[in-house]
Amino acid sequence: MKRLAFLAGFLGLGSAGVTAPKIIWPDLPQAGFIVGRAATEDDIRKGNAVFSQAGTDGGALRLKIPQYALWKDESGNEHPMILVQAERSASRTEVLGLRDFVGKETVATLPEVKLLGTKKPN
Repeated sequence: MKRLAFLAGFLGLGSAGVTAPKIIWPDLPQAGFIVGRAATEDDIRKGNAVFSQAGTDGGALRLKIPQYALWKDESGNEHPMILVQAERSASRTEVLGLRDFVGKETVATLPEVKLLGTKKPN
């Protein structure tokens, strides 16, 4: 058993002394997002939206936009993001448009995202 514990520690598998890298959250953007309405193709071209449902939307979600968020990918890894768009699809799915800190865009459903609010997380 001691040998397994030693190997786990040697390989970095133990939890002692291991910390996740600190996230440096940027200020929230002053532009480049959609609030209170469904996005159009023109909004995407202008850089204000991540997706458009081309007139088949179920309306905007009442969420504070922009705000900080953590998106959990298929592997279970969390990624710090900024929420820039929130809509309900025609099938009533809550769909979010997210951007990471370098501008990469992601479309996710609400259950995949942890909303963190408008104050910089610690």
